[in-house]
Amino acid sequence: MKLLFLIISLTTLFACSNREERKLPILGERAPEERIENGKTVIDTVYQTIPSFSFVNQDNRIITDRDFDGKIYVADFFFTSCTSICPIMHRNMLKVYEKFKGHKEVSLLSHSIDSKRDISSVLKKYATKLGIMDNQWQFVNGARDSIYTIAEKSYLTSVGEDKNADGGYIHQGWFILVDKEKRLRGAYDGTNDGQVKQLIADMHILLNEYTK
Repeated sequence: MKLLFLIISLTTLFACSNREERKLPILGERAPEERIENGKTVIDTVYQTIPSFSFVNQDNRIITDRDFDGKIYVADFFFTSCTSICPIMHRNMLKVYEKFKGHKEVSLLSHSIDSKRDISSVLKKYATKLGIMDNQWQFVNGARDSIYTIAEKSYLTSVGEDKNADGGYIHQGWFILVDKEKRLRGAYDGTNDGQVKQLIADMHILLNEYTK
């Protein structure tokens, strides 16, 4: 939770800067790495990145991290039977989808945390209900441990099972912005209209980094 608080603090701090002058922060863990260049020791910063993954999408097709090569994308975690924050989150994610619909360098990736019920056919029905008929917005599922580990270790968001919670699961409503190098560049409350607008603005800023 402390790390997530830091993410939001950094996102808010950088959001206060002039849009044309600023670059988005790189979030997550980082470590120094030495290399030799022209006989001299140079220290680079190695940033946390999203690791390799393999899940199954709403079309019963294998989706891996390589499907997002050369793209920025927004990730979130949900489950189709959720009646609390998920409907709000995905109404807001639809705004992001519509804003960047057809953009070849932008994707969306929603991970189900309900590995038992959210099989491909269920995800397909869910996507169709939202009006998603293409592959720009992927809805995926996988082994419970794989989904939970990548959520907490890589995307830095909490998910879990709770028999007393709505639908038997708990999760946070973050939209996580990931760059083309698979680094974390922002975290936004997917239930908050203002933060979703900030996400859209920051996606434009991030795309501009690759045009300079």
